[in-house]
Amino acid sequence: MKKLVAFSLAMFGFGVIISLCLLPQNSYGCLNYQKFETPGSIFFVRNNIYTIFLILSGSLLFGTTSFVNLVYNGMSFGAAVKWSLVCGMSINEILFLTLPHGIFEIPAIIIAGAAGFKIPCEIIRYLTGKKEQPLTKEDIKEYFMLALISIILIVIAAWVEANITLKIAKAMLNSTKGI
Repeated sequence: MKKLVAFSLAMFGFGVIISLCLLPQNSYGCLNYQKFETPGSIFFVRNNIYTIFLILSGSLLFGTTSFVNLVYNGMSFGAAVKWSLVCGMSINEILFLTLPHGIFEIPAIIIAGAAGFKIPCEIIRYLTGKKEQPLTKEDIKEYFMLALISIILIVIAAWVEANITLKIAKAMLNSTKGI
């Protein structure tokens, strides 16, 4: 399982690196988060659950949707960071706008990726003669455990993103301006 998590993390990280290195340095479309209001929890839950199910579907599609969506989500995160920097945001602003929900969301995405690669990996192990059965009860339990953990984490992340992240960011940044 550690190798699957490491591979998922590498695919997410690969996406981050691609966008940090390849996106243009223009500031087109900069937003002022101070004037931004977050949509409700339902918006984030719906979008985040959709992402998790796309990643989990890799278990049925031999890992392809897991791979593509891990890289894509990494690229989205990297793009958000890069555009924030290009638009003049400080590292503190980016951290305060990312960490509160990101500590749940990014692990959820990576764990979902590990689950999405779990079944294809076990089938490959069987086909190469490293296992006697393609899937065991333990393999299926592990897949569902990873899937459940990722779903729980992504729902928590959605709630935090809708209800807490912006408030924390505004409060922390307002308190550091006086220093």
